[in-house]
Amino acid sequence: MSKIELKKRLLEVCITRQQVTAAELQHEVDETLRLSNEYGAPKDRYDPYRTKLMNQNNLFAKQLEQANTLLVTLQKIPVDREITTVEFGAIVITSKQKIFVSVGLGKLMLDGENYYAVSPIVPIYEAMRGKKAGDTFVFNGQTFEILDVF
Repeated sequence: MSKIELKKRLLEVCITRQQVTAAELQHEVDETLRLSNEYGAPKDRYDPYRTKLMNQNNLFAKQLEQANTLLVTLQKIPVDREITTVEFGAIVITSKQKIFVSVGLGKLMLDGENYYAVSPIVPIYEAMRGKKAGDTFVFNGQTFEILDVF
């Protein structure tokens, strides 16, 4: 499989995972609104059940907004632009793990291989930012050799 094809497939895995997350959160928002509407108007000024429902709804709505923001960020990653240094959108193959600099989704599995989708604001990215194949960096006391960047 070519590097571009690998990046496209890995990006599809990330987008699909994020779409599922957003759909689940949308369901939770809809469900808390439904429950709130069924419950009706507040029974008194300090109605704890309705307050709880509205707080849950606000929480899910914020999480949904964040999930949609991450989805938009993923959709902006160029898959066919050549990348030779560690930057946003790069797949970095190191001596210890395979990292996709995109959004913080954590461990992903593709064709039996583990990849880690990390955000460009995490410390490991800072340690390897701007480096290229053949360079090394130290993170958490461990030395990583960059085998490939694309």
